[in-house]
Amino acid sequence: MKKPMKTLDRHLLQRYWRVASPYWRQEEKWKAWGMLALLVILLLAQTRLAVLLNEKTGEFTSALAARNEDRFWDAIKISLGLLVIAVPIHAFFYYVRDKLGIRWRRWLTNRFLNKYFAKRHFYDLNSNSTIDNPDQRIAEDISTFTQRSLFFLLILIGSILQLVAFSNVLWSISRGLVYFLAFYAVAGTFITVYVFGKPLIGLNFQQLRREANFRFSLVRVRENAESIALYRGEALESQTVRRRFTDAFNNYNRIIRQQFFLNLFQYAYGMLTIVLPSAIIASQVLSGELEVGSAVQAAGAFAAILTAISVVIENFEYLSRFAAGIDRLSDFARSMSAPPAGRARAQGVIESVDDSRLALENVTLQTPNYERILIRELTLNVDPGANLMIVGASGSGKSSLLRAIAGLWRSGSGRIVRPAPDDLLFLPQQPYMQIGSLRSQLLYPNKERFVSDADLLQLLDRVNLGDLAERFCGLDTEMDWEKVLSVGEQQRLAFARVLLTKPRYAMLDEATSALDVANEERLYRELAKIDTTVISIGHRSALVKFHRQVLELAGNSEWQVCPADSYQFQT
Repeated sequence: MKKPMKTLDRHLLQRYWRVASPYWRQEEKWKAWGMLALLVILLLAQTRLAVLLNEKTGEFTSALAARNEDRFWDAIKISLGLLVIAVPIHAFFYYVRDKLGIRWRRWLTNRFLNKYFAKRHFYDLNSNSTIDNPDQRIAEDISTFTQRSLFFLLILIGSILQLVAFSNVLWSISRGLVYFLAFYAVAGTFITVYVFGKPLIGLNFQQLRREANFRFSLVRVRENAESIALYRGEALESQTVRRRFTDAFNNYNRIIRQQFFLNLFQYAYGMLTIVLPSAIIASQVLSGELEVGSAVQAAGAFAAILTAISVVIENFEYLSRFAAGIDRLSDFARSMSAPPAGRARAQGVIESVDDSRLALENVTLQTPNYERILIRELTLNVDPGANLMIVGASGSGKSSLLRAIAGLWRSGSGRIVRPAPDDLLFLPQQPYMQIGSLRSQLLYPNKERFVSDADLLQLLDRVNLGDLAERFCGLDTEMDWEKVLSVGEQQRLAFARVLLTKPRYAMLDEATSALDVANEERLYRELAKIDTTVISIGHRSALVKFHRQVLELAGNSEWQVCPADSYQFQT
């Protein structure tokens, strides 16, 4: 629980700068700085107009007190003229701010997406318990980060301009108000940060995580609705969803309680500013030293300056949420940029070498957390055409070995020599189906490749799916194919990708487990017609004849390689 309890410490700005600064230093920097400069100019104009309007407010108040009609209407006309200028400037300021915010969000989102998909970080993060819900961090936290960054930056700049502009006004009317104002603002900021700050920031950090966990549990139910229904697991799933909602609910209740006391203080702090300025200069007005309009003008200047220097107090709720978002994005960015963990370096990493061949040299494969040795000192060459079948009991490391060949698992020692990524194609037991057209399923992951409709239809016929295009009204009909096709049809569609791509090596992780023997043999015979070396994981003895060698994993980290024609399949 120590990690989430972030505070407004001295490292917050460092974490913020790591996330924010690249946009202002790289390819879009000139447009970004230009728009920010325009915003500052608009703020200057707004501040100047606010000073003039405050001055004219005091002017027509004094005119009313003196019953000077001409003086009053002159002040009103000038005030209306100032409003005609101020309104479009105000609207244009928010237009430019929002345009800069969305451009910054687009750039930063693309930057995070590039890192997320580079070096398969999206896969590695699944085993990183400290980085929860990366989808939320990219989709929501970045948006909040850019919007709140501009919000607070412009409030800060505006506050400084207000402070400079109205200080002269207030100093010329009452120096006592200036001294009191400085003490009042410092005391209020200190109480807000140190009394309400630490718990509220920590609670907001937790709320972001718990809301994301609640939403993720609902997504899981939707994605696995059929399996849950078949198991009749709705009661258990409901408990899980409700528990995560309860976590979010209880945490939010704590935020409400903490926010209640902050609201009490903020409201009292703000309301006192209505009374205190008048009370402080009342004697000067009653003695005739100051006009009534000057008192109104002083009250307006006091309120403007107090708002400027009390920015933390007035926006602390949003600032605490913003601080929590900074930590989430900073941790996310660091996790995708950090070198391998010290534990991995100390306990060993399997070396990867790019070559034209596929070989494993003294490979010892361990689970990612180094808790168990799956395979010890495996040496194996898979020559072109020498199809390999991997067999063994459940849990012996068959699928883990394919993950190591793919470069997904690196815990262990030894060396894996593999061809270029374009020469390898992996088929998991549960094929991945995009939400898109039938054409895109066949071409995946090389959607830009052109293949004629006739060739694609012939390809479907080769995997015994000849009626699929007709059933769904052509190759370009978009469907959620995972829901409309059986697992067996999905596996045949995945085989079509292999036949179309013709990679040098195809890794099949029980890729025919949902097929009958006839369809399985048909697909392997089609594979035999193309120049692809097959490495299969399977449990059926009928598959042995399509391979030249068999790797048997004993389950105790031991292994043996046998010629396929003499291997006796264990049943």
